[in-house]
Parts: sequence; C-alpha cells; structure tokens
Amino acid sequence: MSMLSWLQSHKGTPLATERRLSREAILTITIHSIFQFGASMAGLFLNLYLWRLTEDLTVNGVYTIINFILTPIGFAVGGWIAKRKDRLVTYRLGIFMTALFYLIVIIARENVVDFYVLFALANGFAAGLYWIGYLVLMYDVSTDNNRIRYLGLNMVFFNAAGLLGPVIAGTIIGRSENLQGYVITFTLSFIMFLIAALVSLRVRTTTMRHKSYYLKLMPLLMRKNTVWLKSLFAFLVFGLFQGIMLFLPNILLFQTVGREDVVGYLGVCFSGVIMVTGYMMSRRANDNGAKYYILVSSSLVVIGSLFLIYDVRLWTVIVFMILFSISNPLALNTINSYYYLLIGTLPLKGQMRNELVVMRETFMNIGRVISVVLLLVFSQDLQSSWLPTVLLCTAFMQYSIFFLLARSNSE
Repeated sequence: MSMLSWLQSHKGTPLATERRLSREAILTITIHSIFQFGASMAGLFLNLYLWRLTEDLTVNGVYTIINFILTPIGFAVGGWIAKRKDRLVTYRLGIFMTALFYLIVIIARENVVDFYVLFALANGFAAGLYWIGYLVLMYDVSTDNNRIRYLGLNMVFFNAAGLLGPVIAGTIIGRSENLQGYVITFTLSFIMFLIAALVSLRVRTTTMRHKSYYLKLMPLLMRKNTVWLKSLFAFLVFGLFQGIMLFLPNILLFQTVGREDVVGYLGVCFSGVIMVTGYMMSRRANDNGAKYYILVSSSLVVIGSLFLIYDVRLWTVIVFMILFSISNPLALNTINSYYYLLIGTLPLKGQMRNELVVMRETFMNIGRVISVVLLLVFSQDLQSSWLPTVLLCTAFMQYSIFFLLARSNSE
C-alpha cells in the first residue's frame, strides 16, 4: 500500500472529504520525511562530532547561535526568490545547499573545528532556504479544514524517519574506529538529501500573482495588527526553549552514557513518543483545544526541567526527554496551525505568506539566540548548576504563549 493510500484510508473513523489530503500534500510529507532521515543522522551527531573534537560547550553554543542568526537571513532571501520565481525553487535550492554542506563536512573531516564559524554560516543559510520553501508549501497544500491533521501526520512521518536515522548512525559510529563513523554517517545523509531533491521535482510549480516582496511593510503591519504581533511574540517565547533543546539533549545523553550508539537508540524512543503524540493530534485535535494543548505542553516541560534541577543523571535526562517529546508536538502543531489560520485573515489573504513566514522564523530565532546566549553566559560546562536553572526559566516562560494566543482569539 502506498503512503497516499495509507494516509487516506488507515483504520478508524472515516474521514470527511474536506479533511482528506491532496496528492501535493502527500508528496511534501514524503520529501520532508526523506530529508529528515538524512538530517536525523547528520544533524543529531554533528553537535556530538564537534563535542568529541573539542569537548567545549562554547564551540557548540557559538555554532548554534551563528546558525540561528543566519537562518532568518536565509528565510528572507528565500522569500524573495519564492516571490520572484516559485517557492519550489527556494525549497530545492535549500535541499541542494544542505547536501553540499555535508559533502564539504565529509571532505573537511577534523578540520571542521578550524572553520566551524563558516560551517555554521553555511548551514544556517541553507536551512533558511529549505524551511521557508517548506513552510510556504505546507500552507499551500493544506486547507483550513485539514491543516491540523496534515501537521499531525507530517510530524508522524517526520519522526518515523527520525527513528531510523539515529539507530543507523549510532550503530555505524559505535562500530567504527575513532571518528570514521561520523564521516560514513555524513555521507549517507548527503545521499538522502540528493534523493529528496529528485522527489521534489514531482511537485507542481505555481505562478504567484503578486510578485512584489512586502518585507519592508512588516513593521507597519505590526503596528496596525496587534493580534499578529502577539502571535510573533508567541513564537519568540517558543524559541527560547527550542534554542537550547536543539543541541543540548544529545550532549547531556552522551555525557551520561558515554556511547553514541546508545544516544541513537534513545533518540529512537523519543521519536516514537513524538510519533504517537503527533498521530493522536492528527486524529483527535481541533482548533478549539488550542489553549488546553499549550497549558499541557508548558506543564510537561516545566516538570521535566524540575527533574534536571534535582540532578543531572541518565534517568532524569530520559524522563525530561520523554516529557519534552510529548509536549513539543502539542505546542508546535498548535501555534503553527493558529498562525496559518491567521495568515488567511491578514491583508492580501495569503498572498503575503512568504513575508509572514519570514517574520515567524525571525522572531523564533531571536528567542533561540537569546536562550543559547544565556546558557553560555551562566553555564560554562555541563556540571554547572545554572544549566538546569536556565532550562527551567525558559520552560516556565512557555506559559505566556497561552495568554498571547488566547488574547488573540478573544480579539
């Protein structure tokens, strides 16, 4: 049975016609899954690769900060290309540049550390191009009636690909001598990105009626539309916690178990939890429960952070990661679905979706940069008591998303 057949007819309550996914929606999920398979191998272990070469948290932190700063720039440039050409041009360019990035990593090997700033610049820009293309595609291939289901199923297959990646990469690295396993892993990832680029050729292009790029008008729109401005601040707050979570967990796990293959196996378990949560959301979630999802999600990450405040051991890190794996789909799918609904109410009725997605990513990356900077300022190593404290503070701030979205709904 094909992915399309399974998605449209898997067992359960029959879906209404308006909730069914289009061919284009299925293709984007397929491409994103292939891309994630490569990214879950390479991205998961790239931070560990830097850690093994340097054992310096600052190197990882600076790499992450530069990455986050360049990503919105990639978004802005990609948005302009998408408006002038097509969002698929940006999307495919992002996949190609990501493949090229890991090809250069393979060639550079241990010399990555000497040029990690340049690698961070390149990776951040490539990620910006990929994600602006993909996020606009997500809006285009889904509707207000099936978007929350689409996002949920996308997360299921996204993390299904993420299940295999860490296992394969962890096994390869664990059985290889020195750092040779990392090179093999990055090579496999490079191949997967090329496959994703080829599959993307099957997605049909569209012609934009509005080719003007309205990014310079965004400050004016912020002043005129407080509802939209509050949604941007919701993404900034969400980014505060996400910034730390995009690189710290794998380092914590490696410090407590000392083996990359075990880190990969544990990553499978966490991805499995995310898959189950995403699937449940695709079947049962609705926009009316948005406030509840945010409250539950925020409470879970706060509770998980309290375990790390108690002690940073293997069991506390695992408990924290399980709770985070449940909370992340709840929060991410909720605010993404909310934002896409909001795009349809703003001027030009979705014709400014490129610019609006750029602003979304800019605010979220501002939050990510702030949190990583705070982590580096207050915690110079993994043994610092400030590390779980910064995590707990950013976790508590997630509650403010509830008020930002709730007030927007009431207005």
